[in-house]
Amino acid sequence: MDIYRSELKDGMQIDWDTPIKVDDGLILRADVFRPPGEGSWPVILSYGPYGKWLVFGEQFTEQWSRMCDEHPDVPDGSTNKYQSFEVCDPEKFVPHGYAVVRVDSRGTGRSPGYIDPWSAREAQDFYECIEWAGTQEWSNGRVGLNGISYLAMNQWQVAALRPPHLKAMCVWEGAADYYRDMAHHGGIMCTFSRAWYGPYVVIMQNGLGSKGEHSSMTNDWVSGPETLTSEELAANRSDWHADLVDNTLATDEFWTSRLPDFSQIEVPLLSAANWGGQGLHPRGNFEGFLASASEEKWLEVHGLEHWTHFYTDYGVDLQRRFFDYFLKDENNGWSQQPRVQLQIRHPGEIFEERHENEWPLARTNWSKFYLDTDQLGFSSEPLEELTHTIYRGFSDGVTFLSPPLEKSTEVTGPIASKLFVSSSTDDADFFLVFRVFGPDLNEVTYQGSNDPHTPIALGWLRASHRKLDAELSLDYRPYHSHDEVQKLVPGHIYELDIEIWPTSIAIPAGHRFGLSVRGCDYEHAARYPRAKGLKRMGVFTGVGPFRHDEPKNRPAEIFDNDITLYSGPSHASHLLLPIIPGK
Repeated sequence: MDIYRSELKDGMQIDWDTPIKVDDGLILRADVFRPPGEGSWPVILSYGPYGKWLVFGEQFTEQWSRMCDEHPDVPDGSTNKYQSFEVCDPEKFVPHGYAVVRVDSRGTGRSPGYIDPWSAREAQDFYECIEWAGTQEWSNGRVGLNGISYLAMNQWQVAALRPPHLKAMCVWEGAADYYRDMAHHGGIMCTFSRAWYGPYVVIMQNGLGSKGEHSSMTNDWVSGPETLTSEELAANRSDWHADLVDNTLATDEFWTSRLPDFSQIEVPLLSAANWGGQGLHPRGNFEGFLASASEEKWLEVHGLEHWTHFYTDYGVDLQRRFFDYFLKDENNGWSQQPRVQLQIRHPGEIFEERHENEWPLARTNWSKFYLDTDQLGFSSEPLEELTHTIYRGFSDGVTFLSPPLEKSTEVTGPIASKLFVSSSTDDADFFLVFRVFGPDLNEVTYQGSNDPHTPIALGWLRASHRKLDAELSLDYRPYHSHDEVQKLVPGHIYELDIEIWPTSIAIPAGHRFGLSVRGCDYEHAARYPRAKGLKRMGVFTGVGPFRHDEPKNRPAEIFDNDITLYSGPSHASHLLLPIIPGK
């Protein structure tokens, strides 16, 4: 049965559950929101698993209400009846002359099939959807991609396939390398997979039917129309968490099949990152921006919750100007848009917009701060004598603290650390936290993309994954090959280069910066309440859902060990900071 109807509603012609037949014969389902009457328009398209018939405000009531209360421009100018999670509001694009297309990804929502997140099969589906949208009678043949998180991440993959009708892409907080950006930080497995896949994707699986969510948009089942048995549903989806447990190297086919060839991405792109997205959402936006072959590409970096600025006037205006220029040929000044637009962070959730020409900034003063393992501070030169400090593997480790800064100091860019270490076992995990403290030694944290008390920047490395890719590594951004496990000899000293994800903070005079070298995930100070996380994600303690506590990946007999950290003339452990002088 072909489930399809079209109606004129709220100033839009809406085609519900439009069928898109892909190359293997499967029928995907899409909703099309377009201006009424005859005509052809550019297309804004998204493809993802979160249920195109679910309303954001009904699915995440608390988050939607808080966002609207704090940013009244978000709900303004829309009925918000068609605002789904992490995709654009059609009521803010259709009146401006766009057709908005939302596709439920294979196996989710109204689309049947087998769920296999970010697989090559999904990327091919996405390609076919773009080509379908570019050839409809209501389309002007130009398709732009837009969306947050999952609906941004898969854009890198499909753009590398170069669909002819794809003319622009807006990647809003979207990882690019699923191994390094999400699943195995520094080779350490992240259990976000457990917090996300079941509660957010499996719960939207096609075939839940009457056992699933009901839509106020259509008065029908979000994951229908059929209602399948539990056994049928289980057979129709991968076990994402188990796949991550089993595929521990970046060279496993599971990961290489999902890694885009950035040299093939030539379409104009806008990459929007979040400073506070540590654990998933900043790294890929920087790496994708730099690695893509596109000549016309822009980078924007902001703060606050991971969806907020996508929906504020600030974000919507940015998106529309970008798409108007490339999909409509409007002479709107976008050609003069600075290639890099940064919201520089200051303590107190204050952001200052600044325009730059490149990333990292050409005027960066790359500054080494040498670790003093005796005094747990920093020095401007390596220590003259070898010293060390010891901490336990599953502990809070040690924190190195600067003296109060004599003047305001801006840190904006990627950070790196070189550590000389030994372990009492054949491996060790390192969790690095770049931190800022006020004159009272209370820590400065921010509303992150998920967690309300996010530190300034995070980095990770498993010592047995210390091997560097010499071709891709830079002093300020080590790049690990993750292609083999090199076990440690207990007691032997090893040199580790550790990537700390890009960040920005203008540190006032009188404040201090610090580096924590830990054996477990960061947790914010006890004075903060344990934060209630997103719906179905439990509590957050500083790293949101991006924890590293899978017992199979971190057995205590290996990783709850004695770790020795060294500093001295031939073991010059240090922190490399991107200090930005004033313009």
